[in-house]
Amino acid sequence: MLTVSPALPGDGALRPSSFKSLSTLLAAALLACAGAVQAQTVQAWITTGDQTQLLARAADARFQNGVKATTIIEVDPRQRFQEMVGFGAAITDASAWLIQNKLSPQQRAALLNELFGKAPGLGFSFTRLTIGASDFSRHHYSFDDMPPGQTDPELKHFSIDPNRADVLPVTKAALAINPRLRVMASPWSAPGWMKSTDSLIQGTLKPEAFAPFAHYLSRYVSAYEKEGVPIYALTLQNEPHFEPRDYPGMRVDPARRAAFIGGHLGPVLAREHPQTRILDWDHNWDEPGSPADVLKDPVANKYVSGVAWHCYGGDVRVQAALHDRWPDKETFFTECSGGKWAPVWSDNLQHFAKVLVVGTTRGWAKGVLLWNLALDENDGPHLGGCKDCRGVVTIDSRDGKITRNEEYYALGHASRFVRQGARRIASTSGYDQLDTVAFRNADDGSVALLVVNSAKAPRSFAVRVAQRSFDYTLPAASVATFTWH
Repeated sequence: MLTVSPALPGDGALRPSSFKSLSTLLAAALLACAGAVQAQTVQAWITTGDQTQLLARAADARFQNGVKATTIIEVDPRQRFQEMVGFGAAITDASAWLIQNKLSPQQRAALLNELFGKAPGLGFSFTRLTIGASDFSRHHYSFDDMPPGQTDPELKHFSIDPNRADVLPVTKAALAINPRLRVMASPWSAPGWMKSTDSLIQGTLKPEAFAPFAHYLSRYVSAYEKEGVPIYALTLQNEPHFEPRDYPGMRVDPARRAAFIGGHLGPVLAREHPQTRILDWDHNWDEPGSPADVLKDPVANKYVSGVAWHCYGGDVRVQAALHDRWPDKETFFTECSGGKWAPVWSDNLQHFAKVLVVGTTRGWAKGVLLWNLALDENDGPHLGGCKDCRGVVTIDSRDGKITRNEEYYALGHASRFVRQGARRIASTSGYDQLDTVAFRNADDGSVALLVVNSAKAPRSFAVRVAQRSFDYTLPAASVATFTWH
């Protein structure tokens, strides 16, 4: 029979009764830990198509052992895919002008912190600039305009002064909020004197202008870096198979793109700006053969880091198909806009979340960009081009009031929870009108699972990770993000 003896002060010996007490405490602690793991909390944020919940914190769920639901979403953190650069939208001339001129300093700071700041901000970490004018500019320009018939092959007149009033200040402010912000840039046209039309409108790049245009793009990178804005990636032309009639554009077929990249832009950037990526295509899903032709060129291939895609034609699944052929090349999604042609808020929310967030990232996109970050109440300012495009936010030019559009919430369900450096991980998708994508953050190991319910009725499901799962029911036509550690 064991005798319980109180420990004396300074007595380092462990008595039999002490072993019994320690073992009881250890068993209790292990049981508590096991219970904590089994009942781990899952946080949920939901946006519903009827707008009653807008990126709103919803009821928590808890991991338990066993599965009750018949629809099961499997998440496997062991299967890892691309590393994420992030989500965001383009700081077009129109967006920058509105933010800089139609908001008070207090309104401007609040909006930029909301878009680029950490939670509760959206945490945008990727953006796009236009190298010269697009249709969303108040006037058409390049950074080296010359009178008709004159040229400037030595780029003596090159200047980024047209961006100093608004694009540069807004981009710098965004970088001050998020120093990890990645900035890519795309020209809508080479300077007119480099083109067959001697104009920013229509035409193609002259062969004798290949070298000046390569140096023009490199000068742009240098000028922006001098201003404290590193350029993460370049495309040589926005939508190179489209020649708009009323705003800058330029046709560059795949053979010319390959020759320009392989013989001029690639060597110039490798020498002067090796940190800046070259992305090909920057156009729609419906012509995947065009970037494929560039990647087939052995000289151009070694300078092309990846392929950029737009949404205005074709199917998002071509991203994965091209990636399967060239798995060493990166994938980016760089433009899509909503607009008044699609007036149903709920349908837009589902489309942007399902196709442009879930679909593009499941299709290997490291970065996802929508078009204008901000437009005004009249869908502008613009000069030519789209007359009814919508920004991620709408800024009322009369009083600075902000309207957060469908795109804001679709992007926010990813950007607020998926941080730069996160890895996409495996998740089952496409069953029972539930589409998903999952990520694991590098900084703290947390997991973010985005689920889109496209059904017109609520959907119940279980999310299973290894031997644990949680049950949830999503409202009809809704988007949710679930996070856990």
